[in-house]
Amino acid sequence: MTLAGTPRPRVGPELSELAIIEDGGMFVQSGTIVAVGRANEIAHQLPNDCEVVEARGRVVLPGFVDAHAHPVFGGNRVAEFEMRARGASYEEIAAAGGGIRSTVRLTRAASEDELLEQARHRVGQILRCGTTTMEAKSGYGLTTNDELKMLRVIRRLNETTALELVPTFLGAHAIAEEFEGRREDYVSFVVEEMIPRVVRQQLAEYCDIFCERGYFDGAAARRILGAAKAAGLKLRMHADQLTNSGGAALAAELGAVTADHLEQTEEDGIAAMRSAGVQPVLLPGSVYALGKTRYPKARAMIDAGLAVVLATDFNPGSSPTPSIPMVLSLAATQMKMTPAEGVTAATINAAHSLGRGDRIGSLEAGKLANFTVFDCEDYREIAYWFGVSLAESVHVRGMRVL
Repeated sequence: MTLAGTPRPRVGPELSELAIIEDGGMFVQSGTIVAVGRANEIAHQLPNDCEVVEARGRVVLPGFVDAHAHPVFGGNRVAEFEMRARGASYEEIAAAGGGIRSTVRLTRAASEDELLEQARHRVGQILRCGTTTMEAKSGYGLTTNDELKMLRVIRRLNETTALELVPTFLGAHAIAEEFEGRREDYVSFVVEEMIPRVVRQQLAEYCDIFCERGYFDGAAARRILGAAKAAGLKLRMHADQLTNSGGAALAAELGAVTADHLEQTEEDGIAAMRSAGVQPVLLPGSVYALGKTRYPKARAMIDAGLAVVLATDFNPGSSPTPSIPMVLSLAATQMKMTPAEGVTAATINAAHSLGRGDRIGSLEAGKLANFTVFDCEDYREIAYWFGVSLAESVHVRGMRVL
């Protein structure tokens, strides 16, 4: 499946157009795709000394692009996992000092090298699921030095692993404990101290915020994201996850590239995103892991003409999975997206949401040769056999990395 032919994110019926080539072949040179077509049609372009990789009837897809993830963190939150199994809600756990703040304490206590080593292990898990590009957020430091530490780990992972990470600054993930009861002071700290240093050190492409009741309201989002945009960062936004607080409409107002989560978003928010060209990034893994039942209105968004994206929300608390195939399964069973729509949402649409649609997300001449060979004959099996990865080999810039 090439997903070739559309120089922009796909919408409506285009989400189902995978541009499948039966008995296909691909010519890769110096990490870049030179030609794609039926194998017998491009054979004459191959040099005599080229290496041939035989997929033998398997499915070849562009490498998955995970457009919302938190892969750098200290420790885990397995105790909270058990608490939820016993009936505690995400909000109750957070109010008791757990949740994001729990991971913040563990991340602050870890050195940069320790965080790097833990994250390197996770990179292997991510690649095994067929993902070759992942957005990576900070947000578990909540001090300037710890946020910078996380972003440096992301940069070092980019330099030392095959996975491409797209760095996002998320200092407004929660109110730091030392600012308890001083929300406005923390907002000022993010705006006046954190953002300038992140930008000076060129550690992030995007700025994100958790816009939610009890975290950051619309006024805080306007101030933080406004400062980030003025400093040259592009905007993403956690919106309408736990309550419908108008986050989707605010993302549209502020010119965010994406609005993420959207479990509580209704028709007015969908219309606002459509008018502003905001891409919705849907994260069904977090709904599943938190034991909730309200999933984003994916069908309404597709019908409205939005360029839907699927991502894992990989993090230690509310979505501890790096598996896009699992997300594709949830999208099909819980949000009634077809397997073809899911594949598009996790490849070319996701690539565009990260400003990389001209480089990755489809298999066509001129793009990077990031692809996965799946051990199945029908692409729908990737979502059908949930809980396992069918990835037989993973290739980044033409090189096999798994």
